[in-house]
Amino acid sequence: MPAKTVVSSSTDKAQHGFFPYARYTSVVGVHTSLVAFTALFLPQTSLLLWPSLADPDRPETQFKDALTNNPVITLAWIVAGLVVLQVWWAGWIRHWCFEYTSRAVSSDQMKVDRYQFNRGRFSKLGRVAVFTSCVALVFHATIILFGAPSASHLPHTFLLAIVLALLSVFAPAYALGYPSFSSDTSSFITRLNWTRLFAELSPRNPIERALVYPAVATLFGAWLGAFPIALDWDRPWQAWPLTPLFGGITGYIVGSLSALSVSALKWLAEENIRREQSEKQKTT
Repeated sequence: MPAKTVVSSSTDKAQHGFFPYARYTSVVGVHTSLVAFTALFLPQTSLLLWPSLADPDRPETQFKDALTNNPVITLAWIVAGLVVLQVWWAGWIRHWCFEYTSRAVSSDQMKVDRYQFNRGRFSKLGRVAVFTSCVALVFHATIILFGAPSASHLPHTFLLAIVLALLSVFAPAYALGYPSFSSDTSSFITRLNWTRLFAELSPRNPIERALVYPAVATLFGAWLGAFPIALDWDRPWQAWPLTPLFGGITGYIVGSLSALSVSALKWLAEENIRREQSEKQKTT
């Protein structure tokens, strides 16, 4: 009887679109704030380690100079910070994905699933890191095809590609699995999910929106960020690839907050409909 009650309760949650919105909101707020901090303030560490980088004639622009004096160092600091942040964020997404898919099973089955879930996280993290590195190589080639310098600035372009890969594919690969060319059923389902999410752009639940919106906004923001480079202003912040870098990071933050807003609005609408249906049932 208790097991039956657990299954019934879990099924009710599944039918009502159960999702930890309060925890999701707090984690998204912390994550986006730390991403912004990583982009703007972590490169300032260069001035603490190498004070000679600061320009004594322009003390009021030290904050901006730390970002623009050496784009490679700026990119390296941001990559280091994003590696930590994206592993943490992807862990949350993967945990919510597990909760979301296991909400209608019995408690005994959930214990087995949770054991397998926890046992394979580190090995999966390594495979996802390799997959993200491969995607970074693809992004690197694509950026060059879009007009980036091919004979120079190779470290700049590759570090930009790593940033875009970390922001766009690392979390989806860790939470949903990465697409492969294997012929088994699981790989086929994973390929279908990636096609639906990132080719058709049709997320169906809050977790999928939290993965799709930031990824698309990151690439779109990086593409928009490339336009100021063509302006003949000769400003330090126009050095390659600073504007695509910060355009992609801005897009990621906007996409994350947009996913949160859309999911919250949908949840409020569903709650309102559910409340109206409950009141109708009581009156009848």
